[in-house]
Amino acid sequence: MGEDSFSIYIIFILIIFLFIRRVYKSKLIFIYMIIGIVGKPNVGKSAFFRSLTLADVESGNFPFTTIDANSAIGYVKARDPALDFNNHSTPRDGFVIGDYRFIPIEIIDVAGLVPGASEGKGLGNKFLDDLRQADALIHVIDLSGGTNEKGESIEINSYDPAEDIKFLETELNNWFFNVISKHWKNIEKKIRGADLKIEEALVTVVSGLNVSEKQIKIVIDTLNLTKENLKENLFELSKKLREVSKSIIIAANKCDLLIEDDLWKVKIEKLEKEFPEYKIIPVISEYEFNLKKAHESKLINYIPGESEFEIIDNDKLNENQQNGLNIISNNIKKIGGTGVQDSLNYAVFNLLEMKPIYPGGLKKIEGKKENVIVDCFLMKKNATALDFAYRLHTDFGKNFIKAIDVKTKQMIGKNHVLKFGDVIEIVSGK
Repeated sequence: MGEDSFSIYIIFILIIFLFIRRVYKSKLIFIYMIIGIVGKPNVGKSAFFRSLTLADVESGNFPFTTIDANSAIGYVKARDPALDFNNHSTPRDGFVIGDYRFIPIEIIDVAGLVPGASEGKGLGNKFLDDLRQADALIHVIDLSGGTNEKGESIEINSYDPAEDIKFLETELNNWFFNVISKHWKNIEKKIRGADLKIEEALVTVVSGLNVSEKQIKIVIDTLNLTKENLKENLFELSKKLREVSKSIIIAANKCDLLIEDDLWKVKIEKLEKEFPEYKIIPVISEYEFNLKKAHESKLINYIPGESEFEIIDNDKLNENQQNGLNIISNNIKKIGGTGVQDSLNYAVFNLLEMKPIYPGGLKKIEGKKENVIVDCFLMKKNATALDFAYRLHTDFGKNFIKAIDVKTKQMIGKNHVLKFGDVIEIVSGK
């Protein structure tokens, strides 16, 4: 094979891969969204990502440990629906621990952000480009105040973590504004020359930022924008589009450095008063990673997101391990867990308002030990039985007759809004 032929072959394979991934993400059972992990360097962002996914990524106490975006699978936690049938699920994807089912979600950890990223400073351009497809963001900050604005280690409590929340907002808003401003002449031409609606003209520009036409229309109506006042309100438009398409939760990391005198609680309360619009969760990401690895090694029984764990056999632990687990146990009881699982759950179930819906029939659940509620679909909060039928297969939607709530054994109509954790059987004409 010649050099030119080989290059064409590689390009062809790449195109096929990207096409398959796009189709897969639009129809798949579990990876229906992407959660981005963001933050400046050295705040424990990669450690947080690693604790969520157990992915083998480099983390270190110096700026820009992460240069290329890392992608892996994390898991949101929900009550196992099979418990209602005195059973346990056997997921096709994900797993069950105790009474909880863990549902796969794609997570990306992007290069660290520094002030001026929207102008290309640091790894800003790469950082922002990697974030385009994210549906929601978990912003990891160093609550201990031991990392300055450049991502350099400094003495604990010598930097205000509130500044990180402010600068991330600024950079993301400026990023959206720069993208829209760059294409303003083209947008204006479409609005006036082609006489398109504002949302129709904007969607071709911001769709690459994972903003839908529906979201644009909501923002336009909220801000009372018209073709006449659009230009003068361009920044406010950009800001609101960022807010609806890139919702943020704050993961206040390194709480273990603030355990004494409950200083972590004081700092969390201060941030909550300053930023009431954000959910702020206390986090110790290193603890979560250590607990998961200990669970994997069958040293402890640990359910992610819980504030307690059980040591299986003390004799298998050396003195350092026993001391370490005792410290972790005491500290996570104080803050209510490591906060890592809570952060992901909040991003998916609260920010994005998704709900797990399970396909199944009563005869396929009761009395079985295998192939019990194998699939899970994450649906939007207002999803109906008909929406779910289409999600399963287009033919199910087109030929929809009825649906059955398997838990209650009641028939439901196509416009019935499904509840969090429903198990639904679809009956179609074919």
